[in-house]
Amino acid sequence: MATGKEHKVSATVEVTAVSGATGRVYLDKRSPAAYEALVKSADVVRTTAAEAGLDRILVELVNLRVSQLNGCAFCLDVHTRAALRAGETTRRLGVLAAWRDTELFTERERAALALAEATTHPADALAQERAYEEARAVLDDGAISAVIWVAITINAFNRVSILSKHPVRETDAR
Repeated sequence: MATGKEHKVSATVEVTAVSGATGRVYLDKRSPAAYEALVKSADVVRTTAAEAGLDRILVELVNLRVSQLNGCAFCLDVHTRAALRAGETTRRLGVLAAWRDTELFTERERAALALAEATTHPADALAQERAYEEARAVLDDGAISAVIWVAITINAFNRVSILSKHPVRETDAR
């Protein structure tokens, strides 16, 4: 999930409240107190996830899957790099969008990914019930809660970055 360090717009982005290129308001720059509250919430969620036994790779898989569903290029960039640093493989990252069609993810990861998708698209009540049922078989209440909070948090960061049009630049990869 998001951390302040991961989701601060890189130094290559001007520290103004409006992007000259897109005309979009950088929400994190224009309303720094609100953004800082989101960052602090992410810190609490990260601790909650660790206390519930979710390892960093599982958290990053949730962050990435939600960011894929939302089409957030900035968060995909940030969390792909974080997943690789945590030890995730490029093979699994490459097929994450089609995780159901592979044998590369554990039961626990599959349950977490289904919950993350249900959290991102809560109007699909049937998918939500199915995801909860699958999760109950392999995750305890603490892990279920933590996965949902990770998904809620990255959904919020996705919206900040998408609506701000945070750029992904080649220089950010260093």
